[in-house]
Amino acid sequence: MTATERTAPDQELMDPAAVDDIEWAVRLLAATPTHEGRDRELLRQWARRADEFGSRLAPVPSTARVVERDDGLERMLLARYTSRPPTVELYTDTLTLAEELVDARGWRAWYPPGSVRAAALAHEAVHARLHHGPEKAALKQALDHTVLRLGRHRVAGHVAGAEEVAAHAYARTVCGLGRSPLLLTAALRAALTRPGREN
Repeated sequence: MTATERTAPDQELMDPAAVDDIEWAVRLLAATPTHEGRDRELLRQWARRADEFGSRLAPVPSTARVVERDDGLERMLLARYTSRPPTVELYTDTLTLAEELVDARGWRAWYPPGSVRAAALAHEAVHARLHHGPEKAALKQALDHTVLRLGRHRVAGHVAGAEEVAAHAYARTVCGLGRSPLLLTAALRAALTRPGREN
């Protein structure tokens, strides 16, 4: 990372948009259990590959049933996919807060009206695809993380958090967003954990 890419922590808290999308993906991976102490450049490489993978996935409508709930703020969730039965839970209170944050921060050009909901659904649709389809193995191959090599044979390993990065990149691409939903997720996390906030 060069000095020009670095931002002061106080500036990031005030303006999370000062951090680029790949750096938010690196931070997501770094905060994921099993990545403690991993080389930051390796995390950046995985973040880029997962982002590229997600942005290249062909758009496919979700077939999961959608259930709206209103307890996302206390759970710190915007949406969640569960596989049995295939369901996307959308947390309307968190969606409302996300829309308020977009307006308050002047990010409407990046996240047009209705796009937060659309991005949440698209994001969870990728989790369904990665859970049920061949894309899970394809993502492993794209990440190029080898956990075992026997002669010319190798076993590709799972990279915890990479599916999240890919799902955010897919949502950004298919919804035509100006920035990754990772930025909005970071802003939501900061808003929900700020001292004095009542949940």
